Amino acid sequence: MTHIKTFIFAGASSAIAKETAKLLQNKGHKVVGISTKPKDDTFDNWYQIDQYDFGKFPDIADAIDGLVYFPGTINLKPFARLTAAEFTTDWQVNSLGAVAFVQSYLNNLKKAEEHASIVFISSVAVQTGLTFHSSIAMAKGALEGLTKALAAEFAPAIRVNAVAPSLVNTPLGNKFLNTPEKVEQMQKRNPLRKVGEPKDIAQAITYLLLEESAWVTGQILAVDGGMNVIKN
Repeated sequence: MTHIKTFIFAGASSAIAKETAKLLQNKGHKVVGISTKPKDDTFDNWYQIDQYDFGKFPDIADAIDGLVYFPGTINLKPFARLTAAEFTTDWQVNSLGAVAFVQSYLNNLKKAEEHASIVFISSVAVQTGLTFHSSIAMAKGALEGLTKALAAEFAPAIRVNAVAPSLVNTPLGNKFLNTPEKVEQMQKRNPLRKVGEPKDIAQAITYLLLEESAWVTGQILAVDGGMNVIKN
């Protein structure tokens, strides 16, 4: 009989988080959501937190089999126009928030019956130089460094990986896809002529959380239509 696992998602109101939760629930697992937004019935349990109480996550006593940190930003501006406050916000949301999240539930992961798994969400912008992406590339680059450092420190008990998408059709990316012309432009930029959908990323996250990826740790899995390696 398959062991029923429990996962905690931070930033659980995101479209990708909800899609991932459904995939895991379809396999019989449970998903706990944490968000600054009101309850979403997609999840088995829900905690709404104060967006101004940075780095504070609810106390949970049970064993946890995996964590996914979904919060992110898309703050695209010329480097000269980015303020120190904007760099700081991107750093806090994308990197320091992930640190606080893992520290909050590290003991829960150590209680897991089988090897636990942590998944972070990075960006194609880290490995591919993209105009106007300096702040997000810096913040997500730190997250990729954290991925590899924690994979080394937590092995063999806990696996740590990251998924690095290109632009995905979610509310966060809507301003780049809100007209047919913008969609066509983004498709042309992609080697597979496709804008990612939440399920594309959710399937990769699900793989990294479950036993199918039992021999995978410290990896940055690009799910981006080939943008990080193919010159279009």
